[in-house]
Amino acid sequence: MLTAALAAALIQTAAPATPDLSWMAGYWLDCSNGREVSETWSDPRAGLMAGHAVTVSRGPVSFEMSHIGPTPQGYAYVAQPGGAPPTAFVLAETSPMRVVFANPENDFPTRIVYERDGDALKARIEGEINGQARSMEWTFTAAPLNTRCPL
Repeated sequence: MLTAALAAALIQTAAPATPDLSWMAGYWLDCSNGREVSETWSDPRAGLMAGHAVTVSRGPVSFEMSHIGPTPQGYAYVAQPGGAPPTAFVLAETSPMRVVFANPENDFPTRIVYERDGDALKARIEGEINGQARSMEWTFTAAPLNTRCPL
């Protein structure tokens, strides 16, 4: 009886399993709205994925370095847009083809959502700016590494 109670207590306090985000791995390209946005994600290795994004539009080129994995705050998406200091968004929701990370203390965004929809990878950032709900989204398609959008 004591062994069963101890096992139940351990199960209740065990850290949640690392989500399987292998469906995000690869090179992804969005050529919509007059811009070229690429995201590259490594396959998960020991619970860690490394990523980077490059956006080419009419303005200056921008980039973001990121990783998903264990942090002192918990399992998180850690973003460094334009080389800024890292900001962690902690795992808030997960399902087989969807993941949500959140950081209510960040100015914008406060949520990052990735979802696999067939051959597409959808990304969305959400939050508020000046009290107004705002969001941005991208629909990526898988492409060979370093593919560019047509001119």
